[in-house]
Amino acid sequence: MKRFAQASSTSKAKRAKPSVPDYHLTPSVRDSSGEVIWPAPRQQIQAARDIILECAAANKKTLIVPDKDADGLTSGAILHKTLVLLGLDESLISAHLLRKGSNVHDDTERTAMASHQPAYIFVLDQGSRRSPPLIDAPHRALVIDHHHALKHDFPQGSEHVTACDSPPVATSSLLTYHICYPLHDGVSRACDWLCAMGTHGDLGNAFKWEPPFPDMKATFKTYTKKAVNDAVSLINAPRRTASYNVPDAWAALMAASSPADLLTNRQLLAARAQVNAEVERCTHAAPRFSADGRIAVLRIRSAAQVHPVIATRWAGHLSSAKLEVVLVANEGYLPGLVNFSCRVARCARSRDPPVNIIQVLRSVADAAPDATLRARMGESFARGHKEASGGIVPKEEFEELMAVLEVGKKTGEASPKKRKGAAPEQSNTLMNYFGKK
Repeated sequence: MKRFAQASSTSKAKRAKPSVPDYHLTPSVRDSSGEVIWPAPRQQIQAARDIILECAAANKKTLIVPDKDADGLTSGAILHKTLVLLGLDESLISAHLLRKGSNVHDDTERTAMASHQPAYIFVLDQGSRRSPPLIDAPHRALVIDHHHALKHDFPQGSEHVTACDSPPVATSSLLTYHICYPLHDGVSRACDWLCAMGTHGDLGNAFKWEPPFPDMKATFKTYTKKAVNDAVSLINAPRRTASYNVPDAWAALMAASSPADLLTNRQLLAARAQVNAEVERCTHAAPRFSADGRIAVLRIRSAAQVHPVIATRWAGHLSSAKLEVVLVANEGYLPGLVNFSCRVARCARSRDPPVNIIQVLRSVADAAPDATLRARMGESFARGHKEASGGIVPKEEFEELMAVLEVGKKTGEASPKKRKGAAPEQSNTLMNYFGKK
């Protein structure tokens, strides 16, 4: 990066880093009485507690379906420990971990879930969409989530509790912990470190535990923040490897009684080493920019799920008055598909109105010459969070999306060519996006 700055004969003073408001300061919403609605609507939280208590008392087969990352896995572990504390026979509890590249609504996953013959199904941190019932057989289902969702974006017949409309949006692990801790005196002691891990996994290790978030001082006296953060990176590692060995992470988490128990796990340490090496290999891809300067695009090819990590890294480095979103596309993760992750650039995090990646992606798709593009990209396009979204789309459709962005072409100008038949030059260069000395 230094050589770009040194190459400029008109270098200016390095721009100050933009001031990013602390996450906990995000304004909350209030109900008609003026009471803050957090971490989710009260009636949803109470309904979730009722279902958990009913499940424990019923003593029937129960299936937990957690997402693959630290937030999802710790959410599942919190619920598992709570049900056992409430008296549910542990032999009746199973976990279903999704295959690489699939979602809970795929027919293969529905068949796999049904094979457990569960009377109760808990889906945690998987994202939400309108769908048929999770399985065809009679069951009670509860979705605990925090991803962006509309009122009816949940499986038919299920109950749900979601934090997505109650800013500052809680993680799924924190929401699960908030639901569970009043149900038994042992939940806090057994699960507070899981809540901390899941929350740091999604919100970062610089996150401040300030109101409306709970006071976790006692937790961090018992378990150091370094141990919690190191445990997060280890639990996240297996799902990022090409082998996608999420069962290793789940087994390690279920066997642990503290973050320290995870720090010497050989399988987790080996997975993290693999991921670190692959991130280092792919992170040097050069960004190119949309014609309007709002989106930076990096393209990589890896069988590992490193595109979200690289997107987060570059989002902290690139800076300009126009830049809003960093998009990293991975053409090697799933055959015939492009998996891409988007993050709000750090320089844009204090913009008013806030950058909404889901809206940005959908508006780009809607601007395509072919009005069917957005539909053809499917249900896995522009899902997740307003600040961290992405998609899994066919390669041809992804190229159409990139064509709409006109990557490398400056707005209002034709793409210049040095000679007939030569490739167009990049009008937006890295010099425009790194702070200059």
